[in-house]
Amino acid sequence: MEFDSELSDEELREQGTGIDCAAPISLRGSVENLAGTVTLTCAVRARILLVCDRCLGEFEKDISVDTVHTVVRSESELIGDDDVICEDGALDLTELAVSDLLISLPTKILCREDCKGLCPRCGKNLNDGDCGCMDND
Repeated sequence: MEFDSELSDEELREQGTGIDCAAPISLRGSVENLAGTVTLTCAVRARILLVCDRCLGEFEKDISVDTVHTVVRSESELIGDDDVICEDGALDLTELAVSDLLISLPTKILCREDCKGLCPRCGKNLNDGDCGCMDND
């Protein structure tokens, strides 16, 4: 069975993620049962709004996450880290997609690799140019 859907900002807020999106999140994939083993393949594509840890500037970032999960019926059947429990024959794809998206985010969020951050004296964003504060020392 294949699926193709979008998650809105409202659906993300309902999950309590704190993620803001510039566009709906695309969720595509398939569920396949081979000899009793159910595999969920999922591709999550998002354009999210972030705040840089160095300069505090807001920016948009495209995130792509491709995952493969084995679906099990109970906690006792869990084997690997990518296994997901599907109780009562229902699986919340929104929750799973959001979880996969959050796990894929880096621990340090930067607007760009060479972000210069803020001036420790005046607070100017040094990516916009030198402030001159440090020249006066």
